[in-house]
Amino acid sequence: MFWLTNEMQFPPPQNASVEGLIAVGGDLSIERLLLAYQQGIFPWYNQNEPILWWCPDPRFVLYPSEIKVSKSMRRILKKSVFDIRFNQAFETVIINCSIAPRNGQRGTWLGDAMIDAYTRLHRMGYAHSVEAWQDGKLVGGLYGISIGKVFYGESMFSRVSNASKAALIHLAQHLHKHNFKLIDCQAKTQHLASMGARFISRTNFLEILEQNKLEEAINPPW
Repeated sequence: MFWLTNEMQFPPPQNASVEGLIAVGGDLSIERLLLAYQQGIFPWYNQNEPILWWCPDPRFVLYPSEIKVSKSMRRILKKSVFDIRFNQAFETVIINCSIAPRNGQRGTWLGDAMIDAYTRLHRMGYAHSVEAWQDGKLVGGLYGISIGKVFYGESMFSRVSNASKAALIHLAQHLHKHNFKLIDCQAKTQHLASMGARFISRTNFLEILEQNKLEEAINPPW
């Protein structure tokens, strides 16, 4: 297993284990996180344990142009059941994601250190939230990292039925409008699969990221 040091580097993604684990340790500094995402690597670990870094194969992704909108969701969007906003309550969104119950999962991987790190990324213009509001209350949303023309989705929550779906649909449509290449979903869920997300090979994913390096680091659409 590759243990990270103070040096800002990761092993080649192709060296990851069958499960996708590529490195252990290090920190959640802005520099290391940005370096990781640009190489298709993300942190996912239990609080109070060493940081684990992953680059799975295959990779579950959503092309913005391929977002599936059901008839029922079309009606919801047409009626403007939710007021969708960007970056109005980032910290509240990530905290809600940290406490949202997950099927088959105890506790949370979104501990204080992760919340602090992504909040700092948000303040620097890299991390963004998409929020579903209803009657002036935040009822759902998601957050992720935007680098170049790729959005790395991290987590979502919903307190009202279809709230996170509406946020994701708006995000995909927004990114498609601004010619984003990809939404990285990291791992498969039936919820995301039903909305058009699918597997691509790690090789294909990394090729897209390599092309993405030519794009601007922080995007004006936000």
